[in-house]
Formats: sequence, C-alpha cells, structure tokens
Amino acid sequence: MSYLSTRTLRRRPLVVAAAAGAALSFVACARGREAAAGPSDGAVQPLLASVYTGQVDPALCLVSEKYDGVRALWDGRVLRHRSGREVSAPRSSLAALPEEPVDGELWLGRGRFDALSGIVRTASPRDADWARIRYMVFEMPGAGGMFAERVGRLRDLVARMANAPLVAAPQTRVTDRAKLQSRLASAVAGGGEGLMLHLASAPVASGRSEVLMKLKPHLDAEAVVVSLRGGAGKYQGLVGALEVEAPDGRRFLVGSGLSDALRRDPPRRDPPRPGQTITYRYRDLTSNGLPRFATYLRRHDERS
Repeated sequence: MSYLSTRTLRRRPLVVAAAAGAALSFVACARGREAAAGPSDGAVQPLLASVYTGQVDPALCLVSEKYDGVRALWDGRVLRHRSGREVSAPRSSLAALPEEPVDGELWLGRGRFDALSGIVRTASPRDADWARIRYMVFEMPGAGGMFAERVGRLRDLVARMANAPLVAAPQTRVTDRAKLQSRLASAVAGGGEGLMLHLASAPVASGRSEVLMKLKPHLDAEAVVVSLRGGAGKYQGLVGALEVEAPDGRRFLVGSGLSDALRRDPPRRDPPRPGQTITYRYRDLTSNGLPRFATYLRRHDERS
C-alpha cells in the first residue's frame, strides 16, 4: 500500500549526474524543501527521498525498487496518506494489518498506478478491489537501530502474518556504481520506475533526507494547473494543453502526454483542473530555466 500527495515540491536548478561506467545518463534535480506545514491530523511526517546524484557510495546502502504506487503509513490503528489524511480502506484490509507501525506503498504492479489510484480514491472501498492491492512495506517507523536491522525485523513481521496483504520490499546490496546502474537499467527495462537507496546505517528519520534517495532515468516534477488551453488542427475544439505554474511562479504549457480521451471529454475523465497539481516529465531545462519537452504523466494526488 502507498501514498499520494497534492503538495507541490519546490525544486532548485538541475545538475547532470553521470556515473562512471554507467550505460545510462541522468539529469538529477537537487533536493527540494518541504512546505512549512507538516502532515494534517497530527500524523508523523514520513521520510521523503532526495535525489541520488552519486553523493553516496551505493555500497553503503540497501537498494529496492521504486514502486509506482500510493504511499501509506500505518500507525497500528489508522492508515494514512503521506499528507496525514486517512486512507479510505475496507475494514477487512485494515484488520489484517499488524499492531506495529509500518510504512510502505500500496501497489497493484508495474504500470498500474492509474487503476490503483482509482481504487484508493474511492470513497466507498470494495473488498474485492482491495484484495488485489499489495502493501509493499519498507520501514518500521517505531523501531530503533540501523535501517539494516529494521529491515530484518520487518521481514520477520511479514513472515508471521502470512494472510496479510503485507510484502516486505526486497532490499539488497550493490557493490559499486556500475552495478547500481546495471540494476537500474534492468528495473526500467522490466517496466519499473527506478530505484530507492537507503543508508544501511541510518536511524529512523522523517522529512526530506539524504538517508533515503531515489534514482530514476527521467526527471519529473510537479506544477499547478492554471488553465486549460484550447487545441488547434486535429485538436480543434478539444483541450490542447495545460497551462501550469511551477513553484517558482514560472508558467509554461504541457500538452504532450494528454490522451485523446482527456482532450475530448475532460469532465467525465476526471482530468486535472485549475488549482490541481500534476506530475510531468521532462528532459532538462532550457536556457530560460523552463522544462524542455514537458510531458503530462498524471494528476499528482498523494503519490510519493
């Protein structure tokens, strides 16, 4: 199980990070700052990943897949989104969770985020839908010790709960940067989104931190929709692009990536609307500091 978030991330300029011997090149965004206000409802702020740009020897980390899911934090009683808002889950699913707090991603599988989001956002959850969701857990926020020790405890916990939807996210070592890049290439080729690196010696932490880092083959960021622009040519009379505003106030258009269904009948397809946040992908920045080749991915909602 996992989180989604309506929060727009603040990002500083990008730098190119090329790992020696890597088969892929990456442009990485410097880590952003979280909004001053923390999660709602008094929930504990979860650990959020910074961007991996080679700043840490990967041999010091445990590496797992970056799941294309919805972040969810279980405190032993309530399942919450990253924002602190309670997840609308069936009682049967919640009853199967442990007494110990765990943190992870609600996940349907690679490339299934849209279907997952539809299930998680439903106000009246259905047992049959939630039975398909796996809760990929990767942290025990209430436990002490180093991360490597907590991973062992988490595996033991999952092993004791055979009938629960819990799955301990596989955490493995890589020996060097070349092996890290090879593993990333393999994950992406199989439809994965990227990798997560967590310092094996790290204590429990919260907020944006470099004890947890994400590595992806593409850049993505968030922006707020300002307006829907009409299309031209084959898109005459349809939505042509989204006018969006970045956290620094700059505005630009995102048109690529919008499906014909969203362009043709946006009210029924639940597309992004003015005031909502989207996630977009881009290659790098122009000389003016705007995203180059910005492509719409999805509504940001509460995704991690």
